[in-house]
Amino acid sequence: MKKKFTEKQIHILDIAEELIAKKGYEGTSVRDICSKANINVAMISYYFGSKEKMMSYLYQYRVLKTRENFSEFADTIKDGKPEMQMKEIIKYIVAQLFRYNYFHGFVTQELRHTENLKDELMDFYQLFVKKLDEVIKKGVTSGVFTFTPKPEDILTTIIGSTLFVIRNRNFYELYVPNKSEETYSKEAEKKVRMNLLMSVFAILGYAAD
Repeated sequence: MKKKFTEKQIHILDIAEELIAKKGYEGTSVRDICSKANINVAMISYYFGSKEKMMSYLYQYRVLKTRENFSEFADTIKDGKPEMQMKEIIKYIVAQLFRYNYFHGFVTQELRHTENLKDELMDFYQLFVKKLDEVIKKGVTSGVFTFTPKPEDILTTIIGSTLFVIRNRNFYELYVPNKSEETYSKEAEKKVRMNLLMSVFAILGYAAD
C-alpha cells in the first residue's frame, strides 16, 4: 500500500469512496470531494490526472486494502473446521461485493482497456482460489466433504450469483421478503448468502454430523 499511494492520496481516496458510496459516481463532483477533503480542486489533477483516472486509483486502492483484510481474515479462521472456513469465506465474499457494489459498473467498463486493473483483479481472484482449494482439500481429507470441485468453479458460483443479484435489483426484489427501500440491500445479501451456502455445500457433498 505505501509503495503505491502517498498519505495525501489515501486521504483523498478515502473521502472520495465515502462520498461515491452515498451519492454514486455521477452524483459526486470533484468539488464535493475537494471540499470534504479540504484541498484545492487542482490537487485532483496533480495526484490523479482526472476524476475518471482517480476511480482507477480508487479501485486499485480498494483491491489492495481488501487483499490485506482477507489475508488477516483467512489467518483468523485457518485453524477452524473446513465447513466453518467455507461458510465464513462465502459470507466474506458476498459481504464485500454488496458493500462495494458501486464499483461493479466501473470495473466492467474499465477492464476492457486497462491492463493494470486486470492484473490487480487476477491476483485478487487467485488469492481466493488458493484459499478455497486449501479448505476443499482439508474437508475431503477429513471426510467432511465428499466431492472435490474445482476452487475456481466455486469462486465463479459465489461471485456470479452475487453480481447477478446486485445488477438485477428489479428482478430480485420481487422475491426478497420483509424489504423496504432502507432494508433491501441487507435482505438481498442475506437471501443470496443463504442460497450460496446451500448450493456450495451441496456441490461439496457436505456430510453433516
